[in-house]
Amino acid sequence: MKDLYQTIIERLSSTKKVLVTTHVRPDGDALGSSAALVLALRSKGIQAKVLLLSHLPTKYSFVFRESEIDWIDVETGFSNDFSVNDYDTLVVVDTGTWSQLPGLKPYVQAFRGTTIVIDHHQTQEDWADEKLVIPEAAATGEIVAELLEQWDVDLDVRIATSIFVALVSDTGWFQFSSTRPFTLRLAAQLIEAGVDTDRLYQLIYQNERAERLLLHTLAMQSLELLADNRLALMQVRRRDFLDTDAGVNDTENLINIPLQIRTVQVSVLLVEPPEGGPIRVSFRSKGTLNCARFAEQFQGGGHHRAAGAKLETSLETARHRVVAALMDHFATDQSL
Repeated sequence: MKDLYQTIIERLSSTKKVLVTTHVRPDGDALGSSAALVLALRSKGIQAKVLLLSHLPTKYSFVFRESEIDWIDVETGFSNDFSVNDYDTLVVVDTGTWSQLPGLKPYVQAFRGTTIVIDHHQTQEDWADEKLVIPEAAATGEIVAELLEQWDVDLDVRIATSIFVALVSDTGWFQFSSTRPFTLRLAAQLIEAGVDTDRLYQLIYQNERAERLLLHTLAMQSLELLADNRLALMQVRRRDFLDTDAGVNDTENLINIPLQIRTVQVSVLLVEPPEGGPIRVSFRSKGTLNCARFAEQFQGGGHHRAAGAKLETSLETARHRVVAALMDHFATDQSL
């Protein structure tokens, strides 16, 4: 693995201008990893900017603003003067699949520079020149941290804070099973570098809009328990967003709530985006279902315990297809 890290370091060291991007609807891991990488590149005298395929979420905006990270927002479309060939290298963090990079594929295919993927998801597509993918990592931020350490990048408080945000976002503040000894040792190093954990906890978990909680209330009212209470299903309809003035980003972590129920082994959330488009389906498991493998039948993917997919159909049809597949799985797998 050391050689793979060194290969990425050599690639980045030989470049002058880097564009960093990540998946649509970026979470804390995506944004924290991107920010840490940009800050590291700057410390090496390399120009770097982030391309965001969705608006910068208010919840995590401090990660970019406090570190003065430059970004391009293309949620409403790419401008006529945008060209990825203005950069030597394109680095994609926290995803390796085209479905998570809507609209970017033609630009990458026309790109004359080097493409690099840094990710921890099981589901991958083989299109990058270099890939640093470590599925056992709790967050992409772990991989970025190791990369920067091997690159002899000084761990200042801004980089440490960015990586810490990445870690806590993908581990539920170190509650999820993906948390490993390396994760906690790294967290300790980041705190020693000056991370203010109390401030970050308040910014991430005690800084929500009322609209978000109203949306969660409506979603929980839709809760269904199926398969002898082992399967939990929630839906967020287009009108729920309109009634609460909430956005799709406000559904983050909503799917984890039903897992508090003792009998529930699998939680599913179906989201009908207010702007239209495919139904977004998220899967979470307490470990008995491989969510990534299950999601692949819907052209999705992710991790063993957390995955997602998009279905080009109505909410009702999506619910029927997902429930039918899960009921079949429950019927054939007696461990559930």
